[in-house]
Amino acid sequence: VILLNWRKSVSLADAYSTGSSLMPQKKNPDALELLRGKAGRVIGHATGFMCTLKGLPRSYNKDLQEDKEPLFDTVDTVTSCLQIATGVVVTMEPCPEPLAAQLVPEMLATDLAEYLVRKGVPFRETHHISGAAVKLSEDLGVTLSDLTLAQL
Repeated sequence: VILLNWRKSVSLADAYSTGSSLMPQKKNPDALELLRGKAGRVIGHATGFMCTLKGLPRSYNKDLQEDKEPLFDTVDTVTSCLQIATGVVVTMEPCPEPLAAQLVPEMLATDLAEYLVRKGVPFRETHHISGAAVKLSEDLGVTLSDLTLAQL
């Protein structure tokens, strides 16, 4: 979402962003940047806990007394982050034109593979088929969506 905001593909509510001091037309996604920072904290707590568990020879040991503080901090942090993320998403408005401009026909390769799977073709084969279709479109200098049924 930070990248979509940067590309002006979504508009964030003022409650979750601030204006730039250098560029007044720019909205900084402060809430999202802070959430990204909190992710490191939560991952750090998880890593520390896994290291403690890895060193345990069996069942409960006194080492596990050290899990409470990071656990409670993680629960509080994730709870707050979910509330903020919900607010960002609920108030965010998509900008259709820039979003549409970022679509490329090559994205259809996945759709082609999924369609073939639904028709009973094993995925390992659909992967090769859709890859061959992309190569054919590149060789012919056309987009994947411009290939005819006969070419496919």
